[in-house]
Amino acid sequence: MARTTVSLRDDLQVALDEKDSPETADFSESERLILQNVLKLSKVSIDDVMVERSDIQAVQADINLGALIARFRQVGHSRLPVYESGLDDIKGFIHIKDALSKITEPVTDPEKEVPVKLLSTALRQKIGKLGITRPAMFVPTFMPAADLLQSMRASRTHMAIVVDEYGGTDGLVTIEDLLEAVVGEIEDEHDETEAALIRKVGEDTYVANARAELEDVQALIGPDFDPGELAADVETIGGLVFDLAGHVPKRGERVSGLDGFEFEVLAADSRRIKRLRIHRKRAITHVEPLAITDQRPEAERAAAE
Repeated sequence: MARTTVSLRDDLQVALDEKDSPETADFSESERLILQNVLKLSKVSIDDVMVERSDIQAVQADINLGALIARFRQVGHSRLPVYESGLDDIKGFIHIKDALSKITEPVTDPEKEVPVKLLSTALRQKIGKLGITRPAMFVPTFMPAADLLQSMRASRTHMAIVVDEYGGTDGLVTIEDLLEAVVGEIEDEHDETEAALIRKVGEDTYVANARAELEDVQALIGPDFDPGELAADVETIGGLVFDLAGHVPKRGERVSGLDGFEFEVLAADSRRIKRLRIHRKRAITHVEPLAITDQRPEAERAAAE
């Protein structure tokens, strides 16, 4: 009689799927979720977790150190990619600690109360001449997330640039993005709150994360944003646009179908919408042509006739 071979992975997956399984009874819900995510990690590609190209925060190689520090302060990241001619020409990345090391030096006098001295003259130097740009890791979009996590751990690299088949920059992935695929969302003191999932960027234009709930979208835009019966089966703006399109729209695709509004997809993959722009369409008011009357005196009009 032939013996069926079952792997440990399959055994664990079956046990986790059965909530009343005695083998996993001691696991908490959070532990069970993490184990489920670990088992699925081999099927997750970088494309599923990366930061889209449109959301990449980067700096040009010819800016000075002062502008770099200001950029770090503005975006709240600890690492920034450095490019020359554009995002398709990324040369590496800079860590904020390397940047700060160039504007400070330790004070050797033990009687000094301040342990470091600021070097303001360094702020005017170009970052390309300071030797603080670290090499970047470049990876393809189809690389499994588990393989990249192992590579980043081995090379002690915390950021990788995702490139397409032509060598262009498609996105960016950090080791935090990979860890979130296992343990869930990791928020720190610099992360934006959920209220910022949608924001107004123009008089009639809004940018929204696809996860923004329809109630929050309507609260910001106003009562004229009314999905009506379309909201019966969906809760997020991404779900609404998916239903309107009838498929997963590609980046750059425009979707209509909701009175007074049009949606432009800013980021999406093969399975879901990630970010979109909402346009309010203003109605064109018909203006009647002005009647032209003869303003000349009556006697002058009569003479002309």
